[in-house]
Amino acid sequence: MQNNKWDNNASLDKLAELSIKTGVALAAGQDLLITAPYEAAPLVRRLAYHAYKAGAGVVTPLFSDPAVTLMRYQNARPESFDHATQWLFDGMAAAFDANTARLAVVGEDPMLLSEQNPDSVGRANQALSKASSAVRERITRFDVNWNIIAWPGTEWAKQVFPELSDQDAQIALADAIFKASRADQEDPIGAWAAHNKNLRMRTDWLNERNFAALRFYGGGTDLTVGLAKDHEWMGGASVARNGITCNPNIPSEEVFTTPHARKVEGTVRSTKPLSHQGTLIEDISVTFKEGRIIEASASRGQDVFLKLLDTDDGARRLGEVALVPHSSPISQSGLLFYNTLFDENAACHIALGQCYSKCFRNGATLSAEDVTERGGNSSMIHVDWMIGSDEIDIDGIAQDGTVTAVFRNGEWA
Repeated sequence: MQNNKWDNNASLDKLAELSIKTGVALAAGQDLLITAPYEAAPLVRRLAYHAYKAGAGVVTPLFSDPAVTLMRYQNARPESFDHATQWLFDGMAAAFDANTARLAVVGEDPMLLSEQNPDSVGRANQALSKASSAVRERITRFDVNWNIIAWPGTEWAKQVFPELSDQDAQIALADAIFKASRADQEDPIGAWAAHNKNLRMRTDWLNERNFAALRFYGGGTDLTVGLAKDHEWMGGASVARNGITCNPNIPSEEVFTTPHARKVEGTVRSTKPLSHQGTLIEDISVTFKEGRIIEASASRGQDVFLKLLDTDDGARRLGEVALVPHSSPISQSGLLFYNTLFDENAACHIALGQCYSKCFRNGATLSAEDVTERGGNSSMIHVDWMIGSDEIDIDGIAQDGTVTAVFRNGEWA
């Protein structure tokens, strides 16, 4: 095996151990499926090491290559963009049905497809969403324990730190990832235990109040998000249906729940760019009526965004609403990561598409019909984008119409 600068990086090793023990919380004997960009091989090797030390059955990595992705857009027949590897996603769904844990490593170039034909990109994204629907259903239903972490990809780093050399940019992004993930601390696992306790305090407060709706206003936004019947706020650690308590996102600063798909009204503007499947989408503005987006625009990437909204009926409705204070560590870093895993933890956000059925009281026992009856959304997509800032106030509207301050100037009230 070729040695490189990452092989003896203590923080990278801590991140891998944290992901296995706290993130995915791998059980003895459990198989693990890892997806990652090929550049992230040093991290994947550390993940495999800690997985096997924790008693893993078989660790299977699937690597992607951005050069191969670009070759498709530059050389494939037009029909290619309406096709996706159904067989691969069928196999992944079967793996999850067999209790295989899921671990995704992100680190791709957020601008990879920015120069490609937006119609081709949109069609390929739709085909991918359809083919992977069974996988997404199992993940949003929390059938198994799963986790997402980040690798400091070279092209990604150049987007975040354009003023630095390639090598210095990657080092700077690595440091930012380690800090946001708490992997730079002496005891990352202990730090996450304390962090989960703080998030639980917030979710307990919100669940006790059982608001009927949240109103976001300020900075050009005035949006009322009705909350689903029997919704439950979650954050940090979550118990999967297989009984394992995992931390799906590292980092994570959010508490989140399920909106009512038919009770969203008003206008909302994005406060950070959305990087979606290699396309940067900026200055999103949408208007909701009776839960559905009826007007939508973006100053950049609008064609891809509109194609996303046309994936299915549920793509124009909300599946998640999440609260993040403006003072969160990622927000205070002052960095724009161009990656949803990080940027969503710098600001309050909403997600178009599929809801998390886990975010209901007794969610593990609910059928798809039960979720729909309570107001949960169904879609082939789940795409988060950021709507929070220090200009945003949030009111909680009780079942009897009483108003309670939840956020003021982007902070918990």
